[in-house]
Amino acid sequence: MCLKENERIDQLFADGIKIIQSPKVFSFSLDAVLLANFPKIPKKGKIVDLCAGNGAVGLFIAKKTKSKIYQIELQEKLADMAQRSVALNHLEKQIEVFPLDLKDSLNRIASDSCDLVLCNPPYFKGLPTNRKNPNPYYAIARHETHTDLDEVLFTSSKLLKMNGHFAMVHRPDRFLEIIDLMKKNRLAPKRIQFVYPKPEKDANILLIEGIKDGKLDGFKVLPPMFTYDTAGNYSLETSRLLYGQ
Repeated sequence: MCLKENERIDQLFADGIKIIQSPKVFSFSLDAVLLANFPKIPKKGKIVDLCAGNGAVGLFIAKKTKSKIYQIELQEKLADMAQRSVALNHLEKQIEVFPLDLKDSLNRIASDSCDLVLCNPPYFKGLPTNRKNPNPYYAIARHETHTDLDEVLFTSSKLLKMNGHFAMVHRPDRFLEIIDLMKKNRLAPKRIQFVYPKPEKDANILLIEGIKDGKLDGFKVLPPMFTYDTAGNYSLETSRLLYGQ
């Protein structure tokens, strides 16, 4: 596997997946690992990973399913990293990477056809007053400069078949907006989990799952998850997700 400047190969030991990373361009975070382990993954069918970055989420779920996985990533450099990671893990027959703007995904994937859509979207609104990362790759990944939450949910709903599932990782401070926009886009919220850095700290990660055209009853708030214990070490659940321990 040919690595480019500033690239390295990392491994998620829990799943035995190798992934090409670059601190200059993009590296996956715990958010991607959490998202890959949050929803029930269909055993077969069609899965779409929107805002795929370097392909982490799609790669992490690949061994759990025989489904075809499509990854949509706007930034060509990140999409190229994702494609080479797919090849590195010999998953070319299962995962296909499209270097596309999210809004154009319906030109390549049929509407009302997907069983699961996953998304780790930009978290921060692209307001002129918001301070953005000077690195353009990180700025696009983290700020709503090329898409926004409503467009993410609209596209996800269009891709999903009736009763298909949607799962997303986001930030707790946008929880109420997320609920409103999910319902606007025919995605009934069903499960939510707040992730905390450690006990006594505020939640900093939100995981949410919904069903297209599902009923609005039966909403569940799962027990909290803690990234670290009181001693500053990874919690048992975090260690299990990262290392399979």
